[in-house]
Amino acid sequence: MKVVGFCGYSGSGKTTLVEQLVARLRLAGHRVSVVKHAHHEFDIDQPGKDSHRHRAAGAYEVVIASNRRLAKIREYDVEADPNPHQLIAELSDADWVLVEGFKHADLLKIEIWRAETGQRVQYPHDPFVVAIATDSPEALPSPTQLPVLDLNDADAVTAFLIRQAARHDYRSPYDDADNEAAYVAPAADAEPARRAGAAARRHDGAG
Repeated sequence: MKVVGFCGYSGSGKTTLVEQLVARLRLAGHRVSVVKHAHHEFDIDQPGKDSHRHRAAGAYEVVIASNRRLAKIREYDVEADPNPHQLIAELSDADWVLVEGFKHADLLKIEIWRAETGQRVQYPHDPFVVAIATDSPEALPSPTQLPVLDLNDADAVTAFLIRQAARHDYRSPYDDADNEAAYVAPAADAEPARRAGAAARRHDGAG
């Protein structure tokens, strides 16, 4: 399974790009799943429906299924903020998982940036950003040796992901640990060396 994140501020175009990538990867024969972060209370259920009534009565989880679709809705007893690794663990097997949001997650990710939003960039201080997708490459506020992709060319972004597929092989940080505390992310001060190595690989034609 390959996993790639997409980070960026609201209005940057994350959802539009992810939607386009899902369609293109699916067309290429891949099974694709999406993990999406929601900042506010949300509900995919409908008041008055049986599943909603079960939840209102106090069910912790409700699973509803037909011969075409399955949904599971969980009500946390106390406020929770699951991390993307926990959410990926909820998924069935897929070829690609696209993770939208979770900008501080320890996942390799593409940063989405539009100059018109006026928002600061994340890539100078986030070692997990492996590329930038933007409609204004000349306006990037910090110099970078990372690949810069055309935000408006989903075909090119798809091709980039497929070329880099091996890099996105996913291994849960919990595979060799009894609990999530055992997982340690790369140190921030490793970033200059990592990017220097990446630049050398690109210079050698590794892409």
